[in-house]
Amino acid sequence: MHRALPATNLSNLLALLDAARLTGRGGAGFALAAKLRALGPTRGWRGSRDSRDSRDSRDSRPTVIVNGSESEPASHKDRTLLRRAPHLVLDGALTVAGCLGARRVVVAVHDRAAAAAMTQAITERGDARAVQVELVGGAFVAGEARALARGLNGGPALPPGRREHLTEKAILLANVETFAQVAVLLRMGPHRFAATGAKTEPGTTLLTIGGAVSRPGVVEIPLGTPLGIVLAAAGASEPHAIVIGGYHGSWLAPDPAVLLSRAGLATVGATLGAGVLLVLDGSTCSLGELGRVTAWLACESAKQCGPCRFGLPALAADVAAIYRGDDRGRIAAARHAAAVTGRGACSHPDGAARFVTSGLTLLQQECAQHLRGGCGRPVRGLLPIGGQS
Repeated sequence: MHRALPATNLSNLLALLDAARLTGRGGAGFALAAKLRALGPTRGWRGSRDSRDSRDSRDSRPTVIVNGSESEPASHKDRTLLRRAPHLVLDGALTVAGCLGARRVVVAVHDRAAAAAMTQAITERGDARAVQVELVGGAFVAGEARALARGLNGGPALPPGRREHLTEKAILLANVETFAQVAVLLRMGPHRFAATGAKTEPGTTLLTIGGAVSRPGVVEIPLGTPLGIVLAAAGASEPHAIVIGGYHGSWLAPDPAVLLSRAGLATVGATLGAGVLLVLDGSTCSLGELGRVTAWLACESAKQCGPCRFGLPALAADVAAIYRGDDRGRIAAARHAAAVTGRGACSHPDGAARFVTSGLTLLQQECAQHLRGGCGRPVRGLLPIGGQS
């Protein structure tokens, strides 16, 4: 266990989060302070005098959900953190829960070893009686925040067919790494915390590195680290393409000068997303890798709306057509990607469309090779999909 955290309250916690500009370490990268404020006094904050909420105070208190479901198949950072430093995650989650006056803390995880480590950590401390560990499924869309909360509440682990914020339901949900960062911030204070990382994005982040590297695994890097340093450390000798952010992320050229921060990646139209960095080299057909993952994303959809039920299978068929040398696939892919973007009940169609369009843009030369008969390279499966480790 780590040494005890300094005592704090909600006002002080918000001030710390603002000073450190702490963003979430999950896919959306949403500021944690904004989530806390969005709960609002009507959601049962300590000291609330809002007469609009007449419910019993025990029912109005928020629930804190620690999202360790890690449904992104290429990611291992969350389960690694839960296995190796469960007390750090608990420190942050219990601090946030205490400041909110939360009635319970739920740790959702699909990895059994991570669940066992967290369960053991709970038994080793006296302040975690309100914490429960829930094993959840590992389906891709089940890790979406609203789908996870819905599943924990006894419903189907699918995003609801409408846009809604969990804070409206008195739920504070954040990624496991986000809570660990809260604990680090409380121990270090904002000035020491800001001594690492970029000036506008202090701190560190965890990355899962895989694909064509000699040293795959989970690493912690200061935000703003150049891509070239990470690639060299991972043993990526001749990278041809990079997938950053996971399968709702983007394909990039391996420019060593790109900075691995949200602001740095935004300059090249990308995001850290799920904290995944996958490398492809000349030993595999990158277009075939794109096609494998696109087909998998279509199968992993919620199938609750037109963009998921029809748009994503059509998009997968378009990429497969390009792979076979049919030039009509490129025009159809652009049309189908535009048709699904912004029209789904959840963000899955948007993320899949971004993954495909960025891939086809980067892989134009390889697409041209396939239109002339193929690139001659096998599809090695460097991009893991469901069922792979």
